[in-house]
Amino acid sequence: MITHFTSNNIFTNSQFGFRKNSSTDKAAYTLINDILLALNNKRIVGGISFLFGEGFDCVNHDILLVKMEYYGTRGVTYTLIKSYLENRHQRVKFNNKLSKWDKINIGVPQGSILGPLFFLIYTSDLPSVIPYTVPNKNSSIVLFADDTSVIISEPCLVNFKRKLNIVFQIMREWFNSNFLSLNFDKTYYVQFITKNKFLNKINIEHDTKMILQTNFVKFLHITIDNTLSWKQHIDTITPKLNKACYIIRRSKLYLSNDALKMIYYAFFHSVMSYGLIFWGNSTKSKCVFKLEKRAIGIIMSARNNDACRVF
Repeated sequence: MITHFTSNNIFTNSQFGFRKNSSTDKAAYTLINDILLALNNKRIVGGISFLFGEGFDCVNHDILLVKMEYYGTRGVTYTLIKSYLENRHQRVKFNNKLSKWDKINIGVPQGSILGPLFFLIYTSDLPSVIPYTVPNKNSSIVLFADDTSVIISEPCLVNFKRKLNIVFQIMREWFNSNFLSLNFDKTYYVQFITKNKFLNKINIEHDTKMILQTNFVKFLHITIDNTLSWKQHIDTITPKLNKACYIIRRSKLYLSNDALKMIYYAFFHSVMSYGLIFWGNSTKSKCVFKLEKRAIGIIMSARNNDACRVF
């Protein structure tokens, strides 16, 4: 099935989750690169961050089967997948009491190999909706599983505001028509600017509410602020790194250096290295590398003024 969907280019290149030769770094790079290109071209650029509400649990079986048949899954394969999804039941045990069995018509089986594949198939048409309805190259979408971000850019503020609302309504319609719930509380709008520019007040309506406009957004646990200074991301990871240094210092009384290295890689290096390709050249990153020196110095019993490069 994967060969069929890949060889026929059915999977969208905008989806980076659950795919071979893909990663969170590639998804973040695509998003950040789109923002920088728009800023370099002196365009107004903003992003809307969406999050599906329990996306895997809301996949409608009937819609999934229609999409699979449309994409060429037919014959024995189609019948097999249909029988795999149909006639599933579940019940709940609470206070030693069992509920009645209830038929499941939505959701992909959790923990299965086919679950992520079904979700990719279910959402593969989402990116094509935006350029079809807004026919130009000034809108792009980046997905990683159910984490979705749309970047919109325009040279004119009036057109920019209009397009933001159009794209948001298109996304809402797609969510509704595919029976997926939009987590409104975790849907944000960010306008990206250079340091010498001012933010524009822009309203994006959702029923009777407005989408919250923020100065930063989290994309795959990388905090992207509206000036791409990375201050917010560094401020987020610094307490975690300080805590890791404390754990290493306390553990040094009881553990060998090899065990301390394991703690370092688990609690410090994993946090520091994630997304480093994006924020590592920031002027604010020095505090992170000072903490790295501290952690290594603790492990190697170095003095405060000793160089840790050799370690």
